Amino acid sequence: MFERRSLSGELAAVRDAHAPGVILLDVDSDFETLPPGAAEDLGLLVDALDPATYPDEWVPDDAPRPLRRYAGPDFTIGLPGDGTVAWTRQTDPPIVFCKARAAGTPDAFLDFLIAEALVQIGLDAPESFLPFFGDRYPDLQAAVALDPASAYQIAAALYDGWLGLQTRPIFEGWADDRPDLHDAWVDAGDRLRDRVDGLPGAIARGETDFADATELACAAIKHGLDLPAPFAALDTTAYIDYGADYAVRWTAKTFETAD
Repeated sequence: MFERRSLSGELAAVRDAHAPGVILLDVDSDFETLPPGAAEDLGLLVDALDPATYPDEWVPDDAPRPLRRYAGPDFTIGLPGDGTVAWTRQTDPPIVFCKARAAGTPDAFLDFLIAEALVQIGLDAPESFLPFFGDRYPDLQAAVALDPASAYQIAAALYDGWLGLQTRPIFEGWADDRPDLHDAWVDAGDRLRDRVDGLPGAIARGETDFADATELACAAIKHGLDLPAPFAALDTTAYIDYGADYAVRWTAKTFETAD
């Protein structure tokens, strides 16, 4: 199921700078949450396993089932929405996974996704939005005047935006010493620009729901794009400093204003 992927050039330099020793694996399937049996197979490839569990009270009873399974005692890695490249620190050394869908991803963009994962590991940030929000996740879900699945999507997006605020200066600094990765980062941002600029109209016309809009806006944060209201309030150092508390307050205020 797993095959080691070698790194060279700029990617190898990024790993050395941000996540030395990390293992990169190609996965022969597209997983959302890696099944416990497959996750345990990683023990053959690493020095140690350290499965994470989270308190039951962090996850509301009506939260999506994958989130409840992720928080439980089974050794699980990844959540729906993690994308083509995922990572974990539940192993020693940490692992970056390239899912099967990576085969259809342009090489330059895939390299950027791998580099992004390496940088995120180096931040020593929470592994997913659940430990990021922690005991505030029920407050976040309660603040979202939509269904639990939409709250899940918004939470994942807000966590992505928080990470993006911290990775963006690193990507910006690659112009000289990591030019290919920097170009891929710029190109990915350019591809989002028109969609982000058109968000207010798309929301007003009912073409984009709020959860999808939040996902797009938060993805744009790492590229430094100008965000429309109310998402512009997330592009601030206060969000880095106050994290989940800031995200919950922003969500509550946004939905109160919408009402």
